[in-house]
Amino acid sequence: MNGAQALMKTLADAGINVCFSNPGTSEMHFVAALDSEPRMRAVLTLFEGVATGAADGYARMAGTPAATLLHLGCGLGNGLANLHNARKGKVPVLNIIGDHATYHVPLDAQLQSDIETVARNVSPGFVRAARSTASLCSDAVDAITCARGLPGQVATLILPADVSWGEGGTPCPPLAAPAPPVADDACIAAIVDAIRSGEPCAFLLGGQALLEPALLDAARIAAHSAVKLFCEVFPTRLPRGAGLPAIERIAYLAELASVQLRDTRHLILVDAKSPVSFFAYPGKKSELVPEGCHVHTLATPAQDAAASLVKLVAALGAGNTPAPLQAPQRPTTPRGKLTAAKVCKAVGALLPDNAIIIDEAITSGLLLGVMTQGAPRHDLITLTGGAIGQGLPNAVGAAIACPDRPVIALIGDGSAMYTIQALWTLAREQLNVTAIIFNNASYSVLNVELDRVGAGQAGTKARAQLDLHGPVLDFQQLAQGMGVLAVRTDTAAGFNKAMSNALHTPGPHLIEAMVPESLSGAKRRLLPWMLRAMPRLPPAVALALKRKIAP
Repeated sequence: MNGAQALMKTLADAGINVCFSNPGTSEMHFVAALDSEPRMRAVLTLFEGVATGAADGYARMAGTPAATLLHLGCGLGNGLANLHNARKGKVPVLNIIGDHATYHVPLDAQLQSDIETVARNVSPGFVRAARSTASLCSDAVDAITCARGLPGQVATLILPADVSWGEGGTPCPPLAAPAPPVADDACIAAIVDAIRSGEPCAFLLGGQALLEPALLDAARIAAHSAVKLFCEVFPTRLPRGAGLPAIERIAYLAELASVQLRDTRHLILVDAKSPVSFFAYPGKKSELVPEGCHVHTLATPAQDAAASLVKLVAALGAGNTPAPLQAPQRPTTPRGKLTAAKVCKAVGALLPDNAIIIDEAITSGLLLGVMTQGAPRHDLITLTGGAIGQGLPNAVGAAIACPDRPVIALIGDGSAMYTIQALWTLAREQLNVTAIIFNNASYSVLNVELDRVGAGQAGTKARAQLDLHGPVLDFQQLAQGMGVLAVRTDTAAGFNKAMSNALHTPGPHLIEAMVPESLSGAKRRLLPWMLRAMPRLPPAVALALKRKIAP
């Protein structure tokens, strides 16, 4: 075997059987080796950001890493944004970067770059360049073990061309994963004391703590001991819908998040970070934990959150308390002129059982949560790192990980253009994905942020940077040009029909929803004033206003 063939067998033996690729010359021996391993599925993408985002979406749903294959430092650079999202979501990804042959590197050829330095931004826990064919598979096993550990992470293996083509490659068996630690007795006792103190307590759940067994235990404790349940603003994967516990997401806007947490005196983190504002704003706090609130950690991302919650259930005597579950509840299908809110309503009305929803709708998806909370059970994937362009690639990966589950991706028009090439891969692989593009011809969220940061009165040039008119994008034609069936509509009836057809017809579909901005005109002018007023309002009034703005 050459190095590439041995590496391919090592990956497949470890259960890594999907590779999202955008190869170049340095990776040709790896590409040729794909034919030597029938267990490996190779998925071509037309842009590296699609490959990395697809690997992220795959791992979120499969629970195990996929591989990427990227070309040198420039290819890695093109894929960085979605690797950033994977890192922030603690998602396991095996990132394979082809490099020049080791003896070619000193010549500083045109595509020579410092791959290791670039990779450490998104792969701080593991970056290694394989130095020989003999050590390659051992290096790969170390990378896989690192990616799969807790917390999950992006592990980057740099593959020089001569290491790949060199003879004498030897596959290596996978390593058994060590058992992650569980919260110790002292930690459990301290949290039990906090919960029994009589002061308001809340859980903030993330990562593993949001998967079903852990979520049920957290809901059981919440019901038994009057603890509030929150999850991160952008969860990696959240099971929700009828028959599952309802959980309140922390709001994106810091002022609204502060309202949610205002009365909390004990905040218990379970595989989650202490909440902070997404950005800094003049005159506003960046840390969202209220004054006088004690922060406790039940489980760090490196610990077993599910087992720690089981231990806490036992310590509180909550084992016989049933977890409150969301009752079935659906909105009716909308009518009239199409709006973003009506799209969300239609999704709630028509959502099939066991779907996967990918939410990168930005401001257009403000009502998605409330409209789908009682729909048939589904998984929600969100924009964990805030780098837009995740949604369509995530849909590729999720559909490959779960071929029997319908995938519905809700995407803003600006976000869609970052990785629009994903549509071609959807068509090539004939994946059951319904992509809904909200075309409001605006970077709407940035219009909101322009006011929130106090940048002053925006003039013609400033507003033009946030506007997508002239020309308005035509996603129906873009999709059809890449082989995806597409419909453009500005009526609720047209949208209902298009979504129903998409869900009942195999293969990928795109629905372009022509909608006005959700936050525009008077709403946008009033929003900064309302947010500034939040700290001075009575708690009940502030909470009601929060639910009105972001339910």
